[in-house]
Amino acid sequence: MMQPKALESKLSIYEGLLRKWQPKINLVSSQSLSELRLRHFEDSLQLAALIEPNLSVYDLGSGGGFPGLVLAMARPDLAISLIESDQRKCAFLKTVSRETSTPVNVFSERIEDVAREAPDVITARALAPVKSLLFLTAKWTEKSDTTCYFLKGQNFEEEIGHALEAFEFQHKIFKSVTNPNAAILQINKICAKMQNVNNK
Repeated sequence: MMQPKALESKLSIYEGLLRKWQPKINLVSSQSLSELRLRHFEDSLQLAALIEPNLSVYDLGSGGGFPGLVLAMARPDLAISLIESDQRKCAFLKTVSRETSTPVNVFSERIEDVAREAPDVITARALAPVKSLLFLTAKWTEKSDTTCYFLKGQNFEEEIGHALEAFEFQHKIFKSVTNPNAAILQINKICAKMQNVNNK
């Protein structure tokens, strides 16, 4: 785990760059910008205590870097790849990585087009409903022991129910410390209930 002072230094640089780039690229919602530390940094940092050491991580739809880039700053032992289809956001992620000396791989690709071996862990935040995420990640999770961590809002229980219509899986719910209505879902042992189910 990164030492608190070193992590704070990285996050301060990150915050400055995000505020500089925000007018040109919509990295976070304008409503959440005033609560950047709590809504985005602290929310993402919750994952640091949940993931085992020295694992490979794919962060899907990284956007402004949440949670993947924040996690990389807090947990330098993890091999983190940020997957983001927007080239402008990828440029931002690479800039923050360089300016904060935070090693990550940044891939400007659609998730559906990523053809790489399965990671140990997959993370995603504010990307899609759980059921859709499980379809997107099935090419990795159904052939490996990959564990998913999805940061979800107040409808997480409903999303789990919908996902169970198409998949069998084990899951744990970790209540968010930044939002009493939100949660982090840990999902593994994932298997589709039927073949050729469309993602709708």
